[in-house]
Amino acid sequence: MRRLFRGAFILWVALRHGLDELLLSSFPHPLVRGLTRLVTIGRKLDAPRGQRLREALERLGPIFVKFGQVLSTRRDLLPPDIADELAHLQDNVPPFPSAVAVATIERAFGQPLEALFDHFEHTPVASASIAQVHFATLKAGRHAGREVAVKVLRPNMLPVIEKDLSLMRMMAGWVERLSADGRRLKPREVVAEFDKYLHDELDLMREAANAAQLRRNMAGLDLVMIPEMFWDFCHTEVMVMERMRGLPINRVDDLRARGVDIPKLARDGVTIFFTQVFRDGFFHADMHPGNIRVSVDPATFGRYISLDFGIVGTLTEFDKEYLAQNFTAFFRRDYKRVAQLHIESGWVPPETRVDELESAIRAVCEPYFDRPLREISLGMVLMRLFQTSRRFHVEIQPQLVLLQKTLLNIEGLGRELDPDLDLWATAKPFLEKWMVDQMGPRKLWQQLKAEAPQYAKLLPALPRLLHDRLRQPGDGVSRAELQALLAEQKRTNRLLQGIIYGGIGFVLGLIVTQVLLRIRLW
Repeated sequence: MRRLFRGAFILWVALRHGLDELLLSSFPHPLVRGLTRLVTIGRKLDAPRGQRLREALERLGPIFVKFGQVLSTRRDLLPPDIADELAHLQDNVPPFPSAVAVATIERAFGQPLEALFDHFEHTPVASASIAQVHFATLKAGRHAGREVAVKVLRPNMLPVIEKDLSLMRMMAGWVERLSADGRRLKPREVVAEFDKYLHDELDLMREAANAAQLRRNMAGLDLVMIPEMFWDFCHTEVMVMERMRGLPINRVDDLRARGVDIPKLARDGVTIFFTQVFRDGFFHADMHPGNIRVSVDPATFGRYISLDFGIVGTLTEFDKEYLAQNFTAFFRRDYKRVAQLHIESGWVPPETRVDELESAIRAVCEPYFDRPLREISLGMVLMRLFQTSRRFHVEIQPQLVLLQKTLLNIEGLGRELDPDLDLWATAKPFLEKWMVDQMGPRKLWQQLKAEAPQYAKLLPALPRLLHDRLRQPGDGVSRAELQALLAEQKRTNRLLQGIIYGGIGFVLGLIVTQVLLRIRLW
């Protein structure tokens, strides 16, 4: 019943804000339009349509605000007036009272505000769908005097989110029961994935841990800055972090006036994204312009500043390798390999003909190569791929939904920064190098080092285990097989000895060579 009321409320808000004018403006049946006007007698539609859409999303709650944030980056899909208005959802959601924020902070740490901060700005500097941020200066602890940003969770968020998620689960169940095509899309699994990440956002300790991990991962890249977390002042409802100064990334004219190399900034964004995805398998999955700044400080000039780490994506080694091979084959226009990868992974039925799938993928992707970003839409490519996947019964992978969303965000950012950016040419060298690193000698050596402790414990015990096994008759294993296993073990031991001695000889050879060179130079 609660879900029914929530669904009715969503419909009422949509009609009250005139969203039916956006959806039904070209609807052929006048009766439907007349009925909606009758239901919403007394409504005022003086405000622009973009403002009405933004206000409706704000009224419906955080899940719908998140939806609006994603839409705001897709100016190729939306009219300019709507895209401009939805951009306000990124960091300009109406704040909740500062007194509530102060009460939350004092309850979390069990101390009055004055004991924690020398200075606290009661007017929030940013307000988003899940939390809002206040600037302050620490008074207590070993970081006293540091300027910080204090993120405070919005009150009573969990019940609101649970209602919407319950409605989404119900709708996903309907889709799966009523449509065979819907079952292929796995809507319940997708909702479950969305559920997980939304609940993660409601735990600021988890967000702080995400930020710390990203900060470690990105430490050597010198392209992006992640704020330091002050763990003495982190709680599930409050998070205190280093204050970061920079200009919002969507203020392109201001950045250009400060001397920032905008095309390089766009290329760096692609590098950061692919590094997080393919090197680390741990990526910032909420990269809309409200969460990205650019440093104009001389010491860190032109670097990205990432904020808001409530949603991160993770990929397994299998996911990374599969995606990298797909991307690499795609960049090389090897559509046959792309088709084979889909079949090998089980994403399409095994009886699928490779040549037919190859031809379909080529028809979708080929028209978009060798074009700058302003002339293509990744959203359109994905839409056509989606239509193709329906024909071949491709199963949607829920763990990749966040990656797809983030890739669309990256494209939206790139389009704003540098419409001439060639996304494919920028990403191709990175992915090819990553593939070499994954399959080359360096990766083999890393795997050997990682597995060495396990083998070091196993090899000495192997003769005893085999001896014990030989003493146990009658369980279906022949003595000849065991003798062959012993011979294989001896061969392995000789091989390991050869590797060790060869390594020692190689090192000694290097030392002798260096000595001879020094004698010759002397």
